[in-house]
Amino acid sequence: MKRITKLITAIVCLTLFLTAAAACGTANDTSGGSSVPDQGIQSPLPDEEQTDGTEGENDNTDETEPTQTKAQYIRILTDGLNVRSKASTASASLGQVDKGMSMIFLGKENGFYKTYYRQNVAYVSAASQYSELHEMGAASETIERVIEEGTKIIGTPYVYGATRYHDGKGKKLSGFSLQKFDCSSLTQYIYYQGSGALLDLTTRTQIVQGVHVPKSELRRGDLMFFTNSSRYNNTGIERVGHVAVYLGENLILHTASDYCKIEEISAQRWKYYIESRRVVHI
Repeated sequence: MKRITKLITAIVCLTLFLTAAAACGTANDTSGGSSVPDQGIQSPLPDEEQTDGTEGENDNTDETEPTQTKAQYIRILTDGLNVRSKASTASASLGQVDKGMSMIFLGKENGFYKTYYRQNVAYVSAASQYSELHEMGAASETIERVIEEGTKIIGTPYVYGATRYHDGKGKKLSGFSLQKFDCSSLTQYIYYQGSGALLDLTTRTQIVQGVHVPKSELRRGDLMFFTNSSRYNNTGIERVGHVAVYLGENLILHTASDYCKIEEISAQRWKYYIESRRVVHI
């Protein structure tokens, strides 16, 4: 009987020993010797970039301002084309524009092109014998705002010595009127309105602002300076008599002797060319 009891006791002890050994082995497999990959958060490889899932939302590494792809204009094909207050020949004429001029294109309505004229939304006939659309490469949003401010003034009369918008430092001047501009008051106004740039009072002081741009590197939005017949034989900055905004494709926005317009640079004006300056650097 004692032998049977000892035998049973030995079997129970052996069973307990084997169970404990198996449990110990299982614990060791999960604590460091496992060949199963860790399913937790993994560190990136040394050449990987960590992201938080919002890549690009606050990325300010590229400070270049967005560039539009194209600018659209209406080219006038006949002299004395009426500019209308509405898209109808029965509407009032706000004035007339001449062959070779360009005006900004804002849309088309009832056979008319929508545009700006003397600070108003206006319309010109879209008939093929009177006008046509053309496109050119656009610049940064800031430069395009400057140019659009100028297109709003198309048709505004030229008045020599017109009161400037500000004193060259941003202080507004009394007597300024949107109904009259000369060349340098025009550039001062549109650069301030479109970009906040502070241009001085005259062509002879604006020409020393910004940075010089070689003729071969002219870019949309640059200021172009010219002499004229009365100043042609002067020297230094006293030769400077006119300023315009370059638009590209040999076109300028300016006002000279008649009214504000967009037109091609004539051969004679190129003979008067002095230099160009860039006052907005984007």
